[in-house]
Amino acid sequence: QVQLVESGGGSVQSGGSLRLSCASSGGTYSTYCMGWFRQAPGKEREGVAAIDTDGSTRYADSVKGRFTISQDNAKNTLYLQMNSLKPEDTAMYYCAASTSRGYFCLTFWAFAIWGQGTQVTVSS
Repeated sequence: QVQLVESGGGSVQSGGSLRLSCASSGGTYSTYCMGWFRQAPGKEREGVAAIDTDGSTRYADSVKGRFTISQDNAKNTLYLQMNSLKPEDTAMYYCAASTSRGYFCLTFWAFAIWGQGTQVTVSS
């Protein structure tokens, strides 16, 4: 089973950028649907972006046009480029993997493998 480790979080001012990385090990990375989720204090966890094994992607409405999910299968690494950050993007960000495909991948369902999270803080 794949194991996931996030990095790249930090503190940034509003309008700034960060790139999150998620390194995987212990499994066949290219067979997994991958996603980024976030959870702010007092709020439910929400799906931010997902990428299927065929490269299809989906984004939450709140991040469309600002965030980009990508992956390097040769490096078994998932990325989330976050631009034009807003204070409301402040949250713990988690990388996750799923064996689901298509609809269930791109609607953020059935993600069973999780990283430990990386904190993103955006100040106004």
